[in-house]
Amino acid sequence: MWSRARLAAFATASAVALTSLVAAAGQEGSAPPPSPVDEASEDIPGAYVVDLVDTLDDGSVSGFFAELAVAFKKTALEPETRVELVEVRPEEVGALLARLGADARVTDIEPLSRYRVRFVPDDPMLDEQWHLTRVGAQRAWDFSTGRGVTVAVIDTGIACEDFGEFTRATDLAGSRCVAGWNFVADSPHASDDHGHGTHVAGTIAQSTDNGIGAAGLGFDARLMPVKVLSAEGWGTTAAIADGIRWAAAHGAEVINLSLGGPRKSRLLERAVAYARSRGAVVVAAAGNSGRAVEYPGGTEGVVGVAASDSNDALARFSSRGEGVDIGAPGVDVLQQTICNRGRDRCERFPAMSGTSMASPHVAAAAALLVSVGVTDPDAVEATLARSARTVESDGFGAGLLDASAALESVVFRQTLVRVLALVGALGLAFRWARKRDGTALLKSPRLWLAALLSGPGLLFLVPLVGSRHHDAIDMLARPIGDWDLLLDARWHAYLPLANVLLPLGLTFLLLRVRGAIAPIVGLCLGTAAYLVSAAVLGQVAAPYGRLATVGWSVANALGCLLLARLLLRDERGWRKHG
Repeated sequence: MWSRARLAAFATASAVALTSLVAAAGQEGSAPPPSPVDEASEDIPGAYVVDLVDTLDDGSVSGFFAELAVAFKKTALEPETRVELVEVRPEEVGALLARLGADARVTDIEPLSRYRVRFVPDDPMLDEQWHLTRVGAQRAWDFSTGRGVTVAVIDTGIACEDFGEFTRATDLAGSRCVAGWNFVADSPHASDDHGHGTHVAGTIAQSTDNGIGAAGLGFDARLMPVKVLSAEGWGTTAAIADGIRWAAAHGAEVINLSLGGPRKSRLLERAVAYARSRGAVVVAAAGNSGRAVEYPGGTEGVVGVAASDSNDALARFSSRGEGVDIGAPGVDVLQQTICNRGRDRCERFPAMSGTSMASPHVAAAAALLVSVGVTDPDAVEATLARSARTVESDGFGAGLLDASAALESVVFRQTLVRVLALVGALGLAFRWARKRDGTALLKSPRLWLAALLSGPGLLFLVPLVGSRHHDAIDMLARPIGDWDLLLDARWHAYLPLANVLLPLGLTFLLLRVRGAIAPIVGLCLGTAAYLVSAAVLGQVAAPYGRLATVGWSVANALGCLLLARLLLRDERGWRKHG
């Protein structure tokens, strides 16, 4: 009764509605009051619940809907409750509701609405983080939390470790920190002795759902501390350029630069170009001069970020004009930072303002996208721009960051392409099998399970009804070809789990094992579908050029299909061992 297309359209509409949950009101420095919830945002179009008088018998119920010329469906407890479901064409809704409302046999009628499983972290200060609500964090977390992605914070350092007099920030205790470098002291210990870098890092990956403090947008991402600014908060273009290069060379997929200056530096331009060549997304603050964009925010290849306030207006201090690619919250952004130059366990959670606070929102959103397979920097930037919210205020480039819209559009598009490609692959398989009267194999549940696991993902429909934030659910919602992203997104450019070698190796190992042929054929078909989607979508980083990546994907897809055909032709083999 409820088609998949209708549910998908409904889910898309609900994500749009989530972006308006916070009213554009309140004074600077305080969280704005919540706006009324749009209760119609979760209604299934044209679907209604009709509660009839409990004393009606079955014949009376059937006669009632026959009078209305409306199809109905019984609910599970309908014999006791007489609650029915009806589906009505849009042009008939008004007339039907009027007739039902005037009928004494109707106790109540209301739209059929969907409730969702919601992941709501238990961080006590989450309600004060208006900025996370404004970028759609809660819905974005249904799709991604940044697993497998390393974000370099090139700044004053991060309170990530207990070292000497320095201590790890309490609300970063559960965050994943990887080895960094201190270019100020030429040391592997990039501790924060200023406070700026820790606050920035918190927006990206503050420990979340830990019952302490605040939340971070990409809380499962790894933080790489790269200290290039001193305890006084300044550094040189040479140190910053070195920091960018070091981060890219040591595995950062996203680089955040909440810093800047008026000098247009060719040294920084070359460092950014190097990072991009290594597949890193580079995000930087636009500047706080209220005038032209500073650097590296305005550098070619950098996503320059302006700051918005709680009313979605351009912050008075934000730099503007050419070089701004997108806007993000940058006024009264609440996160933890250090006290006393990092030499005690600080519980300070200040609300700070600046484009420095806006930039990490975009860096975290980029990490969420990379975690679902958008590893090409151009594709990440294009997705952020395409999904940005348009507002009346000027100065935001493509618009204001909407992480939920970005994730939803990407994941649904991936799913659609992969499902269509898998349908095509299965169609070819049935055609080949019919020629040899071997379609029985294609009815095997093992084949379909393997095809779903390797094509769109076994639980690919989860985002329509709930969240992927749990580890096991996230893994099963991904195709096998994306499982490498959960470990380290750097590997994904080479598609280590999506090529013909995996099913080919399993064929040699398991060909004589009873029941093995069906899942191997399913793996071939699903992997071929995944590889076709990789070529079509163009989201995977291309270290050897886009043409080489597409060629590799197509060649391996054809190899998988050829292997599936060969296995299907072995009629006696699969009947004997399948």
